[in-house]
Amino acid sequence: MGWINIFGLVFMVIIMIPNVVFALKCRDGFENRQKNKIIEVLEQVGRYGCFAFMVINIPGTRFGFRSDEAFALYLIVDAVLIIAYCVIWAVCFRKNGVFRALSLSVIPSVIFLFSGIMSRSVLLMISAIVFAPCHILISYKNAKTDQGVDIK
Repeated sequence: MGWINIFGLVFMVIIMIPNVVFALKCRDGFENRQKNKIIEVLEQVGRYGCFAFMVINIPGTRFGFRSDEAFALYLIVDAVLIIAYCVIWAVCFRKNGVFRALSLSVIPSVIFLFSGIMSRSVLLMISAIVFAPCHILISYKNAKTDQGVDIK
């Protein structure tokens, strides 16, 4: 694969569809009740790193798939996770709760980390390691706050 991972691009476009629909339907957006600026900044750095390195292959930082079987496993696992992500989005669109929050934060985190490991992309793995705990924590705390439980 050259500089562009077309499969990663397709995966990113599909992952973004429910998020774009949400943004269009809920114009008021989403109030982030997480007030830890360091966690928020790390989440955004990790997020944009994951978005970029799912698609862009920087020579010397991505070593490719070990085998055709590893590549097939990457495609299958990511496709199944993305389908699960979209189904959960559709089913839980109007429902707030911990299940929705954790599902919709853990699944993309796993997609990014798994993709980085399988493609041996150092920058994607680092971005996923930064993104995952921050995103999951923020999602969980916001869900618990929505349920009336104040989390410090």
